[in-house]
Amino acid sequence: MKIAKIIRRFAGLATMAGIAVMTSGCQSIAVFDPKGPIGAQQKDLIYFTMLLCLIVMVPVLLLAAWIVWRYRDKKDNKAAYHPKWEHSTKLETIWWGIPIVVIIVLGIVTARYTYDLDPAKPIESDVKPITIQVTSLDWKWLFQYPEQGIATVNYLVIPEDTPIKFELTSDGPMNSFWVPQLGGMIYTMSGMSTTLHLQADELGEFMGSGANFSGREFAKMSFTVKSVSQDEFGKWEKQAAASGNALTEEGYQKLAKPGTSDKLTYASIPEGLFHRIVHDYSMNRGAPAGMGQKATTLSDEHALGTDEEPSTEEQPSKDDTKSSTNETPQDNHSDHDHMDGMDMTK
Repeated sequence: MKIAKIIRRFAGLATMAGIAVMTSGCQSIAVFDPKGPIGAQQKDLIYFTMLLCLIVMVPVLLLAAWIVWRYRDKKDNKAAYHPKWEHSTKLETIWWGIPIVVIIVLGIVTARYTYDLDPAKPIESDVKPITIQVTSLDWKWLFQYPEQGIATVNYLVIPEDTPIKFELTSDGPMNSFWVPQLGGMIYTMSGMSTTLHLQADELGEFMGSGANFSGREFAKMSFTVKSVSQDEFGKWEKQAAASGNALTEEGYQKLAKPGTSDKLTYASIPEGLFHRIVHDYSMNRGAPAGMGQKATTLSDEHALGTDEEPSTEEQPSKDDTKSSTNETPQDNHSDHDHMDGMDMTK
């Protein structure tokens, strides 16, 4: 009777697990449905790693269940507990050797894939790559096409079977750029520029998002990537250039302020904007978001407090000069040294 109950319970759990698996399969996981060469290699690495883990996990779990069942205690068991400890070199070799071999194989395969999937490594192709400069803002994405002279916000259009070189930075909190069906994520960091190469081998729209928590509207840090044919990309490029909506320096300052945004298209962009974002932020850490905003450091405050020139609107009298020299001997000393220097030059 007890065995029958246990079997029924296991059957019920198996049924529930099967239903969960079948219902979850209505929509495939994006990572396991790659649309580019980088995503396909990453999927192969994930499957290979899972297979090696199952080689270890399945026998261990089955053996643990069998040991619990085989050596379970019973109510009518009156035998004394007198275990006999023995050493088996054969068993020790098996349960230590298999994990060691698995780790070695996994390490070799992972090292090879790590080199092949280096984000900064260009994708081999006969087609000339397109450069897209990515800037993560609060809470939106700015994509600049420097070769085409256009820009977009919260959406990308890329040609099919064409390598894309992404140059990424942040004008605000650190974030991460991720298009699951095309490849792995990479961080966007203020004052730095990172590189990522991706490619779409199929037409369609793919989801992209920021995968790093960045504040109140983090959930809206998403964008779409549309893969089109070469002809359609050329038409879209001309339409974007003819839209008449130019991104100016002032316009970028407004765009960089914290807040969400709809999809936008800019017909022109300031030359060198991306590199100024990287350089200005690295040179002015602590400033508010927005290229050109200056941070005031302690040294700046000290310089402003001690190096200010006196006003030339009203010349001080002799009495004021005497009282000033008595109160601030250091300034008098500086003036004296300066005058001595003037005499020496004469």
